[in-house]
Amino acid sequence: MAAISALLAEVERDHRVTLLWAIESGSRAWGFPSPDSDYDCRFIFVRRTEAYLTPWPERDVIETPLVDDLDVNGWDLGKALRLLLNGNAVVIEWLRSPLVYRGFTGFRDELLALAAKHAPRDRIGRHYLHLGERQRRTYFGDGRAVAAKKIFYALRPAAALRWLRLHPQETLPPMHFPTLIEESDVPADVSGIVAEMIRRKAETRELGSAPLPRPVSEFVDREFDTARASFEKKLAPPAREARREAESLFRKWVALAETSPGDGA
Repeated sequence: MAAISALLAEVERDHRVTLLWAIESGSRAWGFPSPDSDYDCRFIFVRRTEAYLTPWPERDVIETPLVDDLDVNGWDLGKALRLLLNGNAVVIEWLRSPLVYRGFTGFRDELLALAAKHAPRDRIGRHYLHLGERQRRTYFGDGRAVAAKKIFYALRPAAALRWLRLHPQETLPPMHFPTLIEESDVPADVSGIVAEMIRRKAETRELGSAPLPRPVSEFVDREFDTARASFEKKLAPPAREARREAESLFRKWVALAETSPGDGA
């Protein structure tokens, strides 16, 4: 999208940073957009070396003003690495987004390899559990009718938890929701509801309001109950080896950005 490309170029110029990875992170990337869905662009950036060699470091977040349907902001690589090693699934989803605006594929591959090796699976599970429970409690706690599109907000973390349970040797669930549903072997009645909702959401901005459908409610609660027993435990901080590898990756990409600032493609 030309408007996003122009805004990303402005970010690099005005903030004197290099964007290493810029993707779509919202419903368009999840695979259930509406005709009027916003563009939720997220990026990972690095500053010049001297910006890190000061007692007064700049913010590790860059936020741009909302313009029409464009929501664009990003995180410094250091912040992204710290969150990744603590099991923050948001960073991993950015790396697995099917909609890439710009970036270095080598960078993406290195971070994914770091995540596959060191991102704590239990923390990723706990991330999705807490996210899902919060959505469940906020929107569906009393059985009232709510905007039907919010059903996705409870379904997606529940499906991610089921995916983790069914793929015990893997760490990184798919970001694309239809793929996640397909690989999670959800009950037929739930997958049927999901397919119909995605079809309707692609055609209209309004899905109306309704209580959480019983098959979805039972599926969500069952997955949260199962995950709670698995992931609600005290977790150790990132290992020294993980921190060393993350630091090495950080230094490498700061140095590369010095030699080719703003050349992400």
